[in-house]
Amino acid sequence: MSREYIDNLVSVIVPVYNAEQYLKETLDSIINQTYKEIEILCVDDMSKDSSRNILKEYSSIHGNIKPIFLEKNAGVSNARNIGISNAKGRYIAFLDSDDVWLPDKIEKQINFMKKNGYSFTFTSYRFMDGNSNELNTIVHAKNELDYERLLKHNAIACLTVVIDRYVIEDIYMPNINHEDYVTWLSILKKGHKAHGLDELLAMYRTRSNSLSGNKLKAARWTWNILRNVEKLGLIKSLYCFSYYAIINVYKHFISK
Repeated sequence: MSREYIDNLVSVIVPVYNAEQYLKETLDSIINQTYKEIEILCVDDMSKDSSRNILKEYSSIHGNIKPIFLEKNAGVSNARNIGISNAKGRYIAFLDSDDVWLPDKIEKQINFMKKNGYSFTFTSYRFMDGNSNELNTIVHAKNELDYERLLKHNAIACLTVVIDRYVIEDIYMPNINHEDYVTWLSILKKGHKAHGLDELLAMYRTRSNSLSGNKLKAARWTWNILRNVEKLGLIKSLYCFSYYAIINVYKHFISK
């Protein structure tokens, strides 16, 4: 190991940008975890609203909240990478500033990892709307994913991930759309596997005013990753993309 980390500590990386509407709810969901060995690294990407004041208020009350205030806006990938580089915990977890965890999320996930010797895990999650109302869509975690399976569909939601840095040291998010997907692919490409805990432990907020437009963007980003990042040939890219298209049509339209 090139670095020493605090053994049972979970470092939660929270990128923040103009998140005043939901930030308190997000922070409360981390603070109220049944697992208490947690540090919360909130990286504010030069917010223009009251997000910085909220972070200052919360960090003055909760000693495990460690805000990092950037002086230049550089995007979510940069914010997460700065959080990762400042993290002291053996375990890295991610939560965006408008999403929330259920109270026993980290406790169940760390127990799952320790019991089975897993280094990369993710969980099931449910969609909610901008008013925190639960939606019908639940995304169930797959049992196990390797690189080839993940190429067909990004079945790993960032807000559900926990990674053991004693096994997977190099966690870096590139400055590209779907940066989390590229990160998971880069980890699994080295031979690691991701293991899913099929329990509903997180809530993903969807606030899209243009669902079809966002899905079109996501499709273009996915194609770019397959062809230009992973350097797949045309036939294999089409093969993987067809799986992606079918799964997303089912998830967002048929299953509702």
